[in-house]
Amino acid sequence: MCAAWLGLLAGCASTPERAPKNQVAAAPAADEAAVAALYDRIGVATSQFQSGLELIRSGSPRDGRDAMRTALGDIEAAALQCATTPGCESERFVGAFVVLVRLQSVTAGWDDYADDGMVATDEAGDEVRSPRQLPQVERSVRLLRGKDMRDLIVLNEPVRAALEDWLTWMRPQLIEAWVNYQYLRGDMYPAYQKAGLPEALLFAILAKESAGKVHVYSRAGAAGPLQFMPATARRFGLGGSGFDERLDPALVAAANVRYIEEQLRIFNDNLELTLAAYNGGEGRMQRLAKQNPGRGFWSERIYFALPAETRDYVPMVLAAAYLFLHPEEYGLQFPRFDATLSVLKLEAEQSLAELSICLGQDARPEGWFRTLRNLNPRLPADQRLSVGTPIRVPIALIDAYAMRCRNPEFLARIAALQEAKSPEGPTQVGYKVRRGDTLAAIARRTRCSSVKEIAALNGIRGPNYTLKVGQQLRLR
Repeated sequence: MCAAWLGLLAGCASTPERAPKNQVAAAPAADEAAVAALYDRIGVATSQFQSGLELIRSGSPRDGRDAMRTALGDIEAAALQCATTPGCESERFVGAFVVLVRLQSVTAGWDDYADDGMVATDEAGDEVRSPRQLPQVERSVRLLRGKDMRDLIVLNEPVRAALEDWLTWMRPQLIEAWVNYQYLRGDMYPAYQKAGLPEALLFAILAKESAGKVHVYSRAGAAGPLQFMPATARRFGLGGSGFDERLDPALVAAANVRYIEEQLRIFNDNLELTLAAYNGGEGRMQRLAKQNPGRGFWSERIYFALPAETRDYVPMVLAAAYLFLHPEEYGLQFPRFDATLSVLKLEAEQSLAELSICLGQDARPEGWFRTLRNLNPRLPADQRLSVGTPIRVPIALIDAYAMRCRNPEFLARIAALQEAKSPEGPTQVGYKVRRGDTLAAIARRTRCSSVKEIAALNGIRGPNYTLKVGQQLRLR
């Protein structure tokens, strides 16, 4: 509705058609009664809009939104009449629209960070982008191809079933995704904001694909917070030499935008078909759409031609987006916390794993390991980093580091934990296979006698000695 309004008001405020040369156009007489009636409708609609906001606050969100939509629709109709009514000032309708949007944003708490800048600086003067400093109003009013995201999500039976899943056994994953996304928002949302795509869609895909875990790999080979397959990643500019760029939240969000925009063009802005292509492959979906012109995702000919995973995936993403926009309808409360970021420079050699242990779990019962990994995707988790290495952290951890991570005795205890896990040393009796490992490399690092000895202990056949990531090996 916002886009329609902007176009309408632009038309109302446009320059009137000029009269032919040497001909003076007579201004039509103002219809004062009609103009007054139109202006009165602004006041009535504003009162109705405010009543809708009160209904939302009192626990009746559906009735409240209906009242607000009716109010906006009445102002829109009045604005159309104003455009053809002599003496009517369209600027009044522009002002009314701005007031209503402002009322909505204040009521929803979107102005919490209005005074924040886009970039923060740490103690050393380095600039750090902060997720909290991005405009919160985008959460609900961004449009998808001119259509309000809220109106695109049809609450049919599959979507309602998905809502129940998110609100019951999958609620921990949804909350985890929310928390992880708040810290990643400064990296990921700008690409969506620049493209004019709704933030609810980004969050929903992230929640379903990875719950905001940056270093996730699937059995099928997809990787990263938005789970790009290797071939698709390459097609959209994500490389893999030295560092797998599918693990970089900013780069992968930009690639996701390019993918979504491409598929929306192919499927005539059909969101469900676009999401189905993201999960089930664009080739499959394009063939189905070509075989069934004019039919949508919920059509029996398309829906039941898709694998069960894709049939589940689309409503799950739509349901997560709906909850992002309307958590209050189901009593869902997303945690509120300060997700501002800063930069910490190590004062001693430490790995991210050691750092997460010494930082403790203040305000974060599950600890900070996942957050540190997400914010520093290019740094290894278990490798000690040199003094002075900059680490992106939530700003609250700057004080925690000063209080907890400078005690030599405490740091020594933590270091002993990492050394026990290290693959080096003659006392090691087991090893967990990591990505890129070979038996020859493991033999060198663990000081075992030979590849054949490790193979024999673990029943691994040559000559290829195939290993699996996560496989536990006996070494002696």
